Amino acid sequence: MDVGAADFARCLPCLRDRVGRAAFLGLDMEFTGLHSAFPQNNQPSLFDSPAERYQKVRRSVQRFTITQLGLAIFSEENSNKYVVHSYNFFLFPSTLGVMDAELTLSASSIQFLSHYGFDYNKFLKDGIPYMNELQEKILSQRLLEGSWKVYSALNMNVVKKAIDEVTCWIAAAKEGDAMILQELSDSQMLDVQLVLRQALPNVWTQPLRDNEVLVKKVSPQHRRLLESSSHDSCRKELILTSARGFTNLFQIIVKAKKPLVGHNMLMDLCHLHDKFYNPLPESYEEFKKNIHHLFPVLIDTKTVTKSIWKNYQFPRVSNLLEVYEVLCSSDLNPMDPSCPVIDLASDSVRYAGKAAPHEAAYDAFLCGSVLLKSAHLLLCRLTDDAAKADSSFSQYLTMLAEYLNKVNFIRGGVSSIVRMNCRIFLGKMLPADIPLPWLSVFEVGHGWMKGRSTRSYSLFVTLILDGFQRTNSFCSPIDLSMSFVFCMITKITLSCRSLSMAAGGTLRM
Repeated sequence: MDVGAADFARCLPCLRDRVGRAAFLGLDMEFTGLHSAFPQNNQPSLFDSPAERYQKVRRSVQRFTITQLGLAIFSEENSNKYVVHSYNFFLFPSTLGVMDAELTLSASSIQFLSHYGFDYNKFLKDGIPYMNELQEKILSQRLLEGSWKVYSALNMNVVKKAIDEVTCWIAAAKEGDAMILQELSDSQMLDVQLVLRQALPNVWTQPLRDNEVLVKKVSPQHRRLLESSSHDSCRKELILTSARGFTNLFQIIVKAKKPLVGHNMLMDLCHLHDKFYNPLPESYEEFKKNIHHLFPVLIDTKTVTKSIWKNYQFPRVSNLLEVYEVLCSSDLNPMDPSCPVIDLASDSVRYAGKAAPHEAAYDAFLCGSVLLKSAHLLLCRLTDDAAKADSSFSQYLTMLAEYLNKVNFIRGGVSSIVRMNCRIFLGKMLPADIPLPWLSVFEVGHGWMKGRSTRSYSLFVTLILDGFQRTNSFCSPIDLSMSFVFCMITKITLSCRSLSMAAGGTLRM
């Protein structure tokens, strides 16, 4: 189900109720870009520490924005049946008052989303506004001070025209007379009312249907009485609620404390923090602390499925849709009475018959479905009689305990994922008790770089490979052969490091 700014306020009460009754929530996002090219060397590196990678992601999140957020609400109907309501929320930064966000677009990301049918008109024209707590604080202060300014170029011309009309009319108007301003958008109606009230102490404004605003001439005493009324549409609380937009739903999700499920979700979590909570902190440790406070239970399906790849006969597939299709296959996950039944609600039924990859609501649905099927697979492998297994979601969480709050840490772009914990010499695995030549003694796996600086090792590898590429710098065939051997070992080690971390790298949140 697609939800834009025009429908969001109407849908919010229903969303609040469904989130409150949910077993867990699936999440996915689409962005205007992933990895910023500025500053230089901001691309993810094999040698990034978690803190270094966070800084790179943080810089990208500050430049790019969310175009679409997918939320799949999984409700447990009985012990193994789940009903899913999956929503596409089109988002666009608020332009209300002092806020005017700068958007950066990545050409490759725009091209990618366009290929999959993303509707940029909905993003630009009907995107739901949002703000974080810092932006809300600034807006609240402006409302208290009565120093409202219009920064939207589109609204500025409309407001100027409205002021001209009202000032011409009010000079001859009597107390109690009224006029109507027509053809105003929602944001223009608010801007016009706040500017007119700020500029003219003897007018009162009231929104009407059909995008109209009633302007009435009143006495100052009558105006003060109207300002204290609970029916005033321009009360600070109502303005802030409207300006918060999607942040209202974010706060509902945070308050509900439901398990949040994503796939490779580090970038998603950073955007959630930055766009709806507070600007991302400098400190990686502070970021982790904040995220754990907001979402006490996180499950990254990439972390979960990597374990299945290692321990079960699971084909090595790369993207989320392929993982879902494999988990749905009878060979890996045979049907039994306890197997989770996932039903799409009527407002999301279009995903039942047709895949929609890289549509946020569909991918959020896949995240939740992959989680349930992965958990059931783990449960069945530990239960003698799968048909009698307790397949409640609470039992699934117990099975997934070792994966909770471990977010996948992507180390390298590799197609096959293998964990390696052996010693290697020229591509051959050697027993641990056989000494290796001094040239090639290192361990491969999580512990192979203990006590070493990843930064210095990265530089070391670069120099060696660079030296090998310029072969005229070697003086003899023996030197050249030894350098070749060393470079091959270095490459093998580097590849194994990439494979190992892609397979097992996680960030504890």
